[in-house]
Amino acid sequence: MRSGHTVVALSAAIVLTAAAAGAADGILITQKMTSGSGAVTTTQVQIDKLHMRAEGSGANGRKQTMIFDGTAQVMRMIDDEAKTYSEMTKADIDRLSGQMSGAMAPMQEQMKNMPPEARARMEEMMKGRGMAAPGSAATPIEYKKVGTDKVGKWTCDKYEGRRGAEKVSEVCTIAPDALGFTAGDFEVTRQMAEFFSKLVPQGAEQMFRVGSNDANGFAGVPVRMITFKNGAQDMVSELADVSRQNFPETTFAVPAGYQKRDMMGGRGRGRQ
Repeated sequence: MRSGHTVVALSAAIVLTAAAAGAADGILITQKMTSGSGAVTTTQVQIDKLHMRAEGSGANGRKQTMIFDGTAQVMRMIDDEAKTYSEMTKADIDRLSGQMSGAMAPMQEQMKNMPPEARARMEEMMKGRGMAAPGSAATPIEYKKVGTDKVGKWTCDKYEGRRGAEKVSEVCTIAPDALGFTAGDFEVTRQMAEFFSKLVPQGAEQMFRVGSNDANGFAGVPVRMITFKNGAQDMVSELADVSRQNFPETTFAVPAGYQKRDMMGGRGRGRQ
């Protein structure tokens, strides 16, 4: 699901921090993301207590904007070039999640009888699409602190994340108070990750969250996140700049005159 990958990439950009606390309630983040091929993109993220907005490039290279409304539990994708937008509600997510679970059941039965090589190819294909292979959803990433590193001006605690024997993630974190904020400043990002996790569980693992050893296996705020695929770096996300700002309400609204389109192309929705 190509739009799902775009959302993961944009949402994973909600990665970090706030400068010294001030009067402003919002947070403006600039994030540099480097793909495995070496392509570099810059994403801007704007966060307030109830909303999150991330701007970046979609799979077609065109600018796309993702807005999450924590109060309404609605995610909107905006295409400024086409002047269109689409949205996905919590009810849509629940419905699609149920359909995907139903579709997975016969696939799991088929994979039980596949030769090991064919099963491995199928699992790899599913992983490449951000889907959990049968049985893998029960295996969470386990993080272990392996030392310290330097990211920009910060010295951070470095953690490796493994799913079984495979290294799938690397996170470097600093204490929240070093950036002048609390976990509550990013509550809406936790809601976004939870919202998206039903649709693409492994993609949701790449999204920002303030870590605590009990909840995540790592502690602190990630200033760098690296994902791995088949032992090689797949995506690197690093903080480039951050500041506290106030945003007008229009920041988190669809521009006037934009036409609504169906995000799923008519699939996954019941008849009204």
